[in-house]
Amino acid sequence: MILLGLSRGILKAELDLRAKPPHHIIMNQNAPIPFRPGPAEKVAFQRRELGDILTLYGRMVAAGEWRDYGISMLKDVAVFSIFRRAAEHPIYRIEKRPKLATKQQTYAVIGMDGRILKRGADLKQVLRVLEKKLIRAVD
Repeated sequence: MILLGLSRGILKAELDLRAKPPHHIIMNQNAPIPFRPGPAEKVAFQRRELGDILTLYGRMVAAGEWRDYGISMLKDVAVFSIFRRAAEHPIYRIEKRPKLATKQQTYAVIGMDGRILKRGADLKQVLRVLEKKLIRAVD
C-alpha cells in the first residue's frame, strides 16, 4: 500500500507489483526507444568522413564526371559507391574497414576493375587520388 500526502488529507492507493505490462506500447517523440538486441553493429561513415567525401563528390558532379552515389553499411565495411550513370556498376568505391586499421589501413579507394588505387589511414590523403582526375589542361 502506498500513502500519498495531499494538502487536504491522505490518499490511499494500492500498488500491485505482479501486474503485467500492456502488450502494446504507445511511442511518442519523447519516449525512450526500447533496446532490442539484434545483429552486430554495422560500420558507418562518421559525419566528418561523409563531409570530406561529399565535398569531393559535389566538385566532380559540377565538373560533369559523376552523377550518382550509393552508401552501404555492412557488418565489417562501409562503402561509398560512385556512379557515372545510375544504371552502371560503380566506377569507384571508397571503403572503410576499421578492422584493417593496424594491418592495411582503414580507408581504400577501389577502381571499377577491383584494383586498389590508394589505401591509407587518413581519408583526405586517400581521396586525393580521385582529385587528380579533376585537374585538366585547358586549351
